[in-house]
Amino acid sequence: MPIVVNQQKFFLRLGERIRRLRKKFAHSQEDMISYGFSARHWQQIEAGRPITVSTLLRVCAAFGTPIDRLVRELDRGIYED
Repeated sequence: MPIVVNQQKFFLRLGERIRRLRKKFAHSQEDMISYGFSARHWQQIEAGRPITVSTLLRVCAAFGTPIDRLVRELDRGIYED
């Protein structure tokens, strides 16, 4: 049987990492509106709701962060049999 990723854990970790990155840049969630996100959408991202690749690329562009750096090692220990 193939191994699959626990997507819920992945997106929760991604949301936490994005929240830390936002705080590192000293932005509020409302500040993210200037990058084209609604405050509600940004809250959902940080809460770990699944996002599209397009949204992930927009997040990376907002912080000038390469996608591989943002998602690096988020999948550690979240595989299921």
